[in-house]
Amino acid sequence: MPSIQQLPDLLISQIAAGEVVERPAAALKELLENSLDAGATDLRIHLEEGGLQTLKVVDNGHGIMADQLVLALARHATSKITSLGDLESVASFGFRGEALASMAAVSKLRLASRHANALHAHEILAEGGKFGAPVPCALNDGTTIELRELFFNTPARRKFLKSASTEYGHCDTTVLRTALARPDVAFTLTHNGRVQRQLRAESHAERMKSLLGAEFAQAAQTVLVAGGPLSLSGLVALPAYARVGRDMQFLYVNGRFVRDKLLSHALRQAWQDVLHHDRHPAYCLFLTVDYAAVDVNVHPAKTEVRFRDSRAVHQFVYHAVQQALASSAKMSAAVPASLRPATDGARDSANAFSSRHTLTGSGAAHTTFPHHTFPPQQAQFSHWVAQTPPPYEPQADLTDVAPTPPISTDDHPLGYAIAQLHGIYLLAQNQAGLVLVDMHAAHERILYEQLKTSFAQHSLASQALLIPITFETSALTVATAIEQAEFLQSLGLHITPISPTALAVRSIPHLLQHGDPAQLARDILHDLAEHGQAHTLEERCNEMLGNLACHGAVRAHRQLSLNEMNALLRDMETTERANQCNHGRPTWFQFSIQELDKLFMRGK
Repeated sequence: MPSIQQLPDLLISQIAAGEVVERPAAALKELLENSLDAGATDLRIHLEEGGLQTLKVVDNGHGIMADQLVLALARHATSKITSLGDLESVASFGFRGEALASMAAVSKLRLASRHANALHAHEILAEGGKFGAPVPCALNDGTTIELRELFFNTPARRKFLKSASTEYGHCDTTVLRTALARPDVAFTLTHNGRVQRQLRAESHAERMKSLLGAEFAQAAQTVLVAGGPLSLSGLVALPAYARVGRDMQFLYVNGRFVRDKLLSHALRQAWQDVLHHDRHPAYCLFLTVDYAAVDVNVHPAKTEVRFRDSRAVHQFVYHAVQQALASSAKMSAAVPASLRPATDGARDSANAFSSRHTLTGSGAAHTTFPHHTFPPQQAQFSHWVAQTPPPYEPQADLTDVAPTPPISTDDHPLGYAIAQLHGIYLLAQNQAGLVLVDMHAAHERILYEQLKTSFAQHSLASQALLIPITFETSALTVATAIEQAEFLQSLGLHITPISPTALAVRSIPHLLQHGDPAQLARDILHDLAEHGQAHTLEERCNEMLGNLACHGAVRAHRQLSLNEMNALLRDMETTERANQCNHGRPTWFQFSIQELDKLFMRGK
């Protein structure tokens, strides 16, 4: 049995290097952060072979005194903190005092620096953790740190590194992340002698546009929210700019790039109602909190954080981003003009289209509408106001739309309906040209927003069924209905058992009274049975309300009158997030007159 013994300092440093400097990009991150902590305003990064051969950072910071160069390479030596109190309120990027020592242990390192008050510069050389005394060198100001042959003395670590191009890609991402957070600093990145990035000091908006692209900037909504000790700023891309990967997700806490599960969850929740399940949101967000309210000493890499009041932070970020998405009033330029979805409105939802459907004793569907004011030239359509139209019947022709509909106004940006296509799409004319609407997707969003509002206000009214709807099911489903009866009633559903394997639906949400009660009950009960007990329901509530809305939305191939189409358009204009359905699909597209002219080669 081997005896316990103290590890030598070099081996300790090499072990630590595995946590702090697992690849060139990790070493580059530490060096850039040291430079920023030193007040640098100009950073020049030189790489060879992706940083595997050479990695050099030159800054114009305040520098290091000659008599402290040796100490700078020692483990747990830092100027950032001096006490436990400092550790509990870290304002600098670095503070652990491990990075330079780790790099010196696994590379051939050169550290040269000239302090602002020094007459000339000094340098120190290290190889495999061993270094000599500082000697004078030529350097105007700041600090230069050069690493050569990273992991030359730890072949087991080096063999896990990727190709030079892959490692360069990681280094480039590190520069991008750092530069996004510090637009006041100039960055120059050179690889194998060629300049790859050159950024001047600029505004935050300019820096985000420079690094993330004009397409992202045009497709993004600004976030600028403050609440007590918390503030959130940056850009969130509208759903039309959703990505297949997470390559456009940049999240910072007090200027530090982080990967935080709590914040990631809050952001996923903010997008859940407007993003398709296989797409990922794009954002560049900066969260500012009290330094004492966040612990950055969670992992040596310092990309994980822990908040003192995690729930408050989660809710703040969630609501700030959700509101930014809901109140967006700009069309997305991330897609061609012919594929631009509608913009979200910030106004409160009006009574939704289907909320006015009623079921008569004969089962015929009727609709009543509030008074929508139309311009004089559409007076022939106004006979329905304050009346109940006849039951829906297939429209044999379009003779009732022969009069030219009015041009849209600012109050009605979606224009006025002119026809229905295959019982699936609505065609409308607005000032820009032609609007194409997926009527089920649009109606689903309208219903969903109404259901959410009603549920939040504990006013989700139910409609008793004249004759209860019964259906056979499994014993598990019956047990679920009994167990979750209170929650089901909060959704407007009253379901009771009539046998060990049968249920009766006695009431359904008033907004969905024209739906299929039995199928609605089956789907909701299946969802409850699959996802566990009541403590999980809060997180899944919106998803269930989305399922309710999907059941209640007008179905494809259902013929609508012009009056009903126009009522749907008006409701879309006053509904938040009306440009996507609950599953992230677009609800409408705009085709401009110029695009239509181009299709038909007019003017050529």
